[in-house]
Amino acid sequence: MQNLLKDIKVTRVMNAVAAGTSVQNSSVLDMSGWDGVVFIAALGALTATQVTGLKGQQGQASNLSDAADLIGTAVGPLADGDSNKCLALDIYRPQERYVRCVVTRGTANAVIDGVIAIQYRGSKAPAVQDTSIAFAESHVSPAEGTA
Repeated sequence: MQNLLKDIKVTRVMNAVAAGTSVQNSSVLDMSGWDGVVFIAALGALTATQVTGLKGQQGQASNLSDAADLIGTAVGPLADGDSNKCLALDIYRPQERYVRCVVTRGTANAVIDGVIAIQYRGSKAPAVQDTSIAFAESHVSPAEGTA
């Protein structure tokens, strides 16, 4: 592998969400042609006593109207001193075609900066990046100079 971007698909699955305690669902990903996905949730300010975590869901419906939690995928909760940290969840070979992550928030406010999904081990290369990614470039042994 020369460049990781040729073998993965990066998608922004959740935009920033203001401080709150409500549960937030990411966009749904179609896992057809991909073995796994890593969700990376970037969190902002966390208020004392917050209970913030991340979990995975899957289903057969493309809109995940049949979403079901995936056993053992709950990541967290974050500690009160974990402001501006990330949570990561890797789901390898889900049993259903469609997946999403859920940022769970409760008790006190938590800010979500956004969630990125990285699908990997695709059956077709090079991977085509999602439209949520404005630019994606790969460089092999670039020389020093003006970027």
